[in-house]
Amino acid sequence: MKELLEYLAKALVDDPGAVVVERFEEEDGTVVLELAVGEQDYGQVIGRGGRTANALRTVIKAAAVKEGCRVLVDIVD
Repeated sequence: MKELLEYLAKALVDDPGAVVVERFEEEDGTVVLELAVGEQDYGQVIGRGGRTANALRTVIKAAAVKEGCRVLVDIVD
């Protein structure tokens, strides 16, 4: 899932080298993926009204269901 998020984010931004995805696991087994991109690329990742961010979350959650786990995607500064 981390690789999928990284791949999708790199396809969206102007500076794919600045894309960083970190994976954390919470106590209840939930996986948290934190996405950081270049300063000028946040608008492209979030999208108008958050539509792109919601689409990314939907795709990652669908992949997580296939693996049988729960995933949260956070876009961080």
